[in-house]
Amino acid sequence: MDKKKNFILVIILVGLLSQLYTDFQILNLKFSLSAVVFSVFLYIYSEINPILLGVSSGLSLGFFRMLFYIIDGGAFKTGIFEIFPEVIFYVTYGTIFYMFKKTFPRMSTRQMFFIVLGSDFLSNIVEVCIRIGIKSFLADLYIIKDLIVVAIIRSGMAIFAIILLKYYKMFLIKEEHEERYKKLLWLTSRLNTEIYRMRESIDYVQSTMSDAYELFLKINNNEDKESWANRSLEISKKTHEVQKEYEQLTKDMEEILKNRIDDNGMYFHELGLILKENMGSEINCQDKNISLDFNLGKDFHTEKQYYLMSALTNIFVNSIDSIEYKGKIVFIHKVSDKDHLFIIQDNGCGIKREEIAHIFSPGYSTKMDYKTGEVNKGLGLSLAKSIVEVYLKGDMSVFSKKDEGTTFEISIPIVEIE
Repeated sequence: MDKKKNFILVIILVGLLSQLYTDFQILNLKFSLSAVVFSVFLYIYSEINPILLGVSSGLSLGFFRMLFYIIDGGAFKTGIFEIFPEVIFYVTYGTIFYMFKKTFPRMSTRQMFFIVLGSDFLSNIVEVCIRIGIKSFLADLYIIKDLIVVAIIRSGMAIFAIILLKYYKMFLIKEEHEERYKKLLWLTSRLNTEIYRMRESIDYVQSTMSDAYELFLKINNNEDKESWANRSLEISKKTHEVQKEYEQLTKDMEEILKNRIDDNGMYFHELGLILKENMGSEINCQDKNISLDFNLGKDFHTEKQYYLMSALTNIFVNSIDSIEYKGKIVFIHKVSDKDHLFIIQDNGCGIKREEIAHIFSPGYSTKMDYKTGEVNKGLGLSLAKSIVEVYLKGDMSVFSKKDEGTTFEISIPIVEIE
């Protein structure tokens, strides 16, 4: 939505700035700063089709020029004749820039200068030829020198503006990173405090388990019956204390995470880049040869990035674990009228039909390392499903065939995530 607003804003700016111009020696040829704004916008929003922007900017310029021309008492037909070549200037500029962009899809600032220079110069030649005719233009080639000077000046102004914007953006990013570092430091310190409390609680849990096991032995061996009731009550009290402590820990952790590092949310495509990078690191850590294919649909802004990232990460890790060494994981994002659909497909070991009904149960696992005897704790998919259903109000399903692969589908309502 912001890009559409910016697109409309720049079209309007081009039209308005076209009123600030300098007359040239050729009849009705005007040079304005609107071409500079046009060039800068083409560089910043490279995903927008230059031809579309050229046509839209030309029409905007024509509208405002004609509006002010008529207000000044000019005739409509005369205005059309005078303004039409300027409209063609922007259409030509957008077309030429589009052809350059096809050749240099990732242009540097230096390349951008020469591309803007060439586009400006050639577009001016087209406009001049429309105004005075090709024969008149070729008869006075000194005009070319002046057009080159104008193109150099406007190209230089455009590149200068682009460089300023880059430095300003770097400054903002630096400030943002410093602020995030401060919040991260604060968050880490508080989480460390909670982790220390959890470690203290572990000793208490182990003591309670030990008491429970001793009571089990006494009951099993039918010993010291008179102490059973008191010991059971003592174990119950300890268990209640553990429950209260973990309830308090949960509340404290939730309170800490309310003040997250970034309360303003983030765009999904940014989240996708982070997810892909993290999963690439996980693949390298497991020393596997797995390719990741991300197909991200329409971008959107969300303030539930932590929940979404947690759910997707747990499913991705499950897919990575299901691939023995070499394979592929595909991530697809689609948007319907009401929902966002996230699909994760892998060509791993798959899941047996009778096991699919249990894979979302806490503690259930189909993975075991027969060399080490380690069993996966089986909490990943359970947590992912819980996050999707409870915090994102969505649905999660799975389709799998043994030895062929697995597909997870997550559907989340647009109103819940955007």
